[in-house]
Amino acid sequence: MADAALSHAPQPKGATGVLVLADGHVAWGRGFGAVGQSVGEVCFNTSMTGYQEIMTDPSYAAQIVTFTFPHIGNVGVNDEDLESQVDGAVGCVVREDLTAPSSFRSRGEFGDWLKTKNKIGLSGIDTRALTRRIRLSGAPNAVIAHDPYGQFDIPALIKRAQDWPGLEGMDLARVVSRTANEGWEGGVWTLGKGFARSPRDTRPHVVAIDYGAKDNIFRNLVKAGARVTVVPAQTSLEAILALEPAGVFLSNGPGDPAATGAYAVPVIQALLERNVPIFGICLGHQMLGIAAGATTTKMHQGHRGANHPVKRLFDDVVEITSMNHGFAVDNTNLPDTVIETHVSLFDGSNCGLAVKDKQAFGVQYHPEASPGPQDSFYLFQTFVEMLK
Repeated sequence: MADAALSHAPQPKGATGVLVLADGHVAWGRGFGAVGQSVGEVCFNTSMTGYQEIMTDPSYAAQIVTFTFPHIGNVGVNDEDLESQVDGAVGCVVREDLTAPSSFRSRGEFGDWLKTKNKIGLSGIDTRALTRRIRLSGAPNAVIAHDPYGQFDIPALIKRAQDWPGLEGMDLARVVSRTANEGWEGGVWTLGKGFARSPRDTRPHVVAIDYGAKDNIFRNLVKAGARVTVVPAQTSLEAILALEPAGVFLSNGPGDPAATGAYAVPVIQALLERNVPIFGICLGHQMLGIAAGATTTKMHQGHRGANHPVKRLFDDVVEITSMNHGFAVDNTNLPDTVIETHVSLFDGSNCGLAVKDKQAFGVQYHPEASPGPQDSFYLFQTFVEMLK
């Protein structure tokens, strides 16, 4: 089957999967993973590794990930590389068909794993054409579908994609958040040793609000010297203060920060008024900005990948960062209460801020994803040192 660039072309022989955009464009391919159909926003990720972590990142909820790197699935899957146990991306689009895994750490094949997670995969797609379309026209709504018999109702799929409201205005944090408090146990992973244990001692106590957190964030807080308790996204101010935190962490997560902020921002503002130290990542960073008087905006294509250069404005050092976000703090009209600390070298968008006269800061990227590979661990150290 020839590579099907985005078109209105008829279904080619052997096509068992399809990606249908809301504007009616169709990309035919070969389905793998779960059978069925899912709707979401199509984005692209430029990482060369870490596809299992990407697919289990709750920040990708209601999204279909296009991998720009052609070889996905080649190292298989294992139980140690999961970033969460909740739903992340609904599906993925790749260039090459899956091959047998070639890693000593592999415990299964990517396609089989996707099936158990009810996620749809689609191979044989011209991912360069799809990525270029996203860059030119923005991230589209779409339906990804897989049927082993190749039976598809394209008009119905187009309508479903058109009827889906999109991520703007959507609060997804409450969907992917924990539902109960959890005393976090576990440090970072090392080869041959697995995950370290988290000592429950007199370390500074961090209450981490889970808006759709990646587990490696909590492991890095432990590595930096904190004791961590994770709480659900809609935890009240009173319940947080009852845990007697030395500081509060605001996690990453999916959806529109303004929508999640309807219940999260008042809590963050009250914490700021009480001078509680705060550290936010991605969605948490955006809502910290809103709490300090800034606004957020939906990006044209977003930033997603493990190779994004970010400049620290306080010392001109460039970090190579890992990113996953489709919204950003608008740095064209920052209030006097906010200091911009980091910017993207790709487009100048905000990638970090601090709140004046408060021990509160946030970044728009994922320091726990070990970009650089250790360029950004200092952020966890800086936060925990604040608490001592």
